[in-house]
Amino acid sequence: MKRKIKKVGVLGSGVMGSRIACHLAGAGIQVLLLDMVPKEAAESQDKSARNKLVNDALQAALKSNPSPVYTRNVVKRIITGNFTDNMKEISGCDWIIEVVVERLDIKKIIFDQVEQFRKPGTLVTSNTSGIPIHMMAEGRSDDFKKHFCGTHFFNPPRYLRLLEIIPTPETDPEVTNFLMEFGSLQLGKTTVLAKDTPAFIANRIGVYGIMAIFGLVEKLGLTIDEVDALTGPVIGRPKSATFRTADVVGIDTLVKVANGVAENCSGDEQRTAFSIPSWLDRMVGNSWLGDKTGQGFFKKTKGAAGEKEILTLNLATMEYGPRQKARFATLEAAKPVDDLKTRLQMLVQGSDKAADFYRHFHYGLFAYISHRIPEISDELYRIDDAMKAGFGWEIGAFESWDVLGVEKTVAKMKEAGYQPAAWIEEMLASGGKSFYKIENGKRLYYDASSKSYRPLPGGDAFIVMKNFEGQTVWKNSACRTYHLGDDVLGLEWHTKMGSIGGEVIEAINRSVSLAEEKYKGLVIANDTANFSAGANVGMIFMFAVEQEYDELDLAVRQFQQTMMRTRYSSVPVVVAPHALTLGGACELTLHADKSCAAAETYIGLVELGVGLIPGGGGTKEFAMRAADEMHEDEPETITLKNRFLTIATAKVATSALEAFELGMLRRGVDEVVLNQDRRISEAKKSVVEIYDSGYLTPLPRTDVKVLGRSALGALYAGINGMWRANYATDHDALVARKLAYVMCGGDLSEPTLVSEQYLLDLEREAFLSLAGEKKTLERIQSVLKSGKPVRN
Repeated sequence: MKRKIKKVGVLGSGVMGSRIACHLAGAGIQVLLLDMVPKEAAESQDKSARNKLVNDALQAALKSNPSPVYTRNVVKRIITGNFTDNMKEISGCDWIIEVVVERLDIKKIIFDQVEQFRKPGTLVTSNTSGIPIHMMAEGRSDDFKKHFCGTHFFNPPRYLRLLEIIPTPETDPEVTNFLMEFGSLQLGKTTVLAKDTPAFIANRIGVYGIMAIFGLVEKLGLTIDEVDALTGPVIGRPKSATFRTADVVGIDTLVKVANGVAENCSGDEQRTAFSIPSWLDRMVGNSWLGDKTGQGFFKKTKGAAGEKEILTLNLATMEYGPRQKARFATLEAAKPVDDLKTRLQMLVQGSDKAADFYRHFHYGLFAYISHRIPEISDELYRIDDAMKAGFGWEIGAFESWDVLGVEKTVAKMKEAGYQPAAWIEEMLASGGKSFYKIENGKRLYYDASSKSYRPLPGGDAFIVMKNFEGQTVWKNSACRTYHLGDDVLGLEWHTKMGSIGGEVIEAINRSVSLAEEKYKGLVIANDTANFSAGANVGMIFMFAVEQEYDELDLAVRQFQQTMMRTRYSSVPVVVAPHALTLGGACELTLHADKSCAAAETYIGLVELGVGLIPGGGGTKEFAMRAADEMHEDEPETITLKNRFLTIATAKVATSALEAFELGMLRRGVDEVVLNQDRRISEAKKSVVEIYDSGYLTPLPRTDVKVLGRSALGALYAGINGMWRANYATDHDALVARKLAYVMCGGDLSEPTLVSEQYLLDLEREAFLSLAGEKKTLERIQSVLKSGKPVRN
């Protein structure tokens, strides 16, 4: 059957339920969110009183930071109600998700009601993380069992991309396959098929990792601050590292999962690792449970001068004290290295306590994951996928093992007393040297059951640029252009924060030229943490400080010309941005034929923050789009003013959907891809579709209507008002006036039609004049030193 999900019933509006509802609404799905009638309203006829619990929970979710929704408008898709009055309405739902308290008896009561009202064939799933899925299906009808499984979202659902799908023996395989595909394609999730084992995949491995580190704290005599320095971004893990993560998750939750594994996994060879240390027991007894109680491993206080201060728990004395900077030679040597794989290799090769920690930590983790195949998953890649999507690991555990060398590491593990599973030895004996390998642009994984390498499923939908290194068409030291197949080129670059400098400009021009010669088009994207933080401001600063204005003028001209080359190439150019897409990266997106943006794209023209205006065609593009959006039934200055304010306030869209509202993406042209891993594949498809539909090179615009003095006066008046009210500094006002001058087409006596080049020339002149301002240089220098502009 062709199953469609138009409406979902979410039963339970707590922290998880309300946020799952928000994410579903953000994906364009209608949601019925239900919860209990408050006790005090049991006899009331007032609908608002009876729905107070669910409505308060939804409002609390919407006020939370980070926001659970892509835009506030999606809330219109959520209808609230209560179990008593509205449970019958689940008959109109295509999928029902139970998210009530983690008690089997209460879940069974809810499922009794679901059985009463659901129509046959409706999907029913539970978001439980601690109760075996098969136990919840006991005693239910055959149709219920057939359409029931676990769907374990991670909190917050919008940002943590993992969705574990846990079928029971009675679950129809069609249901499992549908949810795997739907979760990936429609909800933007990394869907991972898990077995119905305690803690499933991500929590089983993640909590083992945390508990094993707790053991190493005592074994090696490490402090909390030292461990968090060792287990954060330096090894490709989130900034919250280990102990901060425990505080965020909740120490009681961590203990509950650990106890659950210890009690229910009698065959786990590392069962003792899940034993709760005495100091952790004491913390639970003291209700030091982390963020939810105001203190855990860390405690926020105020210093003598009223400033915020974070204290760290001393596990020996159980008292809080000032945070201490970790000092390890191995750590200091590895930190400056940008490449994660090289860093990992350096960290395990050191000779100090930090290196001892890294060896024990990795050897224990590697042994543990090897023994979980096939207990929790038949395929090793699912473990890596779960940890990357659920715990924010940059690199999976099996991938880390590959980086350190499987055969070499196994020998060292055995020397240190860590025994991997037998199938590891079998893989090495058969000639397999790694868990993953690349062949013809396809990534393969070692399958322990068949003792062979198999392609990762969905490879065509999940294009990874680096997998095409064997099809490199052109490169320089920072950039690579690949043939992605189907006569489409792909360009990526690897610079710090994806900054756009001379080599990237060269690569864009060269890639466009190559595509024009014999390909259908070009995709510009990458697989790094962020698409790009914008132009290389260090280069701008250097030219300006040394008063090399001719060089700076040339650099800005080249940037502008490259953006126009992208716009007016004879083949389509599609950009696939994600995460930070700022300044020059936003300008590149504005000039592409199409953007296939990940939903989590934070895009904006932020140059005003460093005392400049967008100088790579961004100001020109916003002026041009404002002209195209002007309507006869409203003042012409309204659209221009809105566009001006977006740049003048350095607004950054908090999602790709909000980018449409801010005018950075175009409705009917650009596309949002909820699953970030699919955006490059979608961009490649778009190139082929645009080319095959008969692509015609656009003509440079000569008909851009600018308003001159009639709008300039109004914008200047607004800027002056902001300055007088102290919302803008003197320098803010100067920069804003330069921006207004360009967007209005200069000091023209009346509205006039001008060319794009006319606006680019004005834009460049304003940019260069501001680059020579002392306060602009102070702002740029501040960004280069601290990452934040000074307010001057």
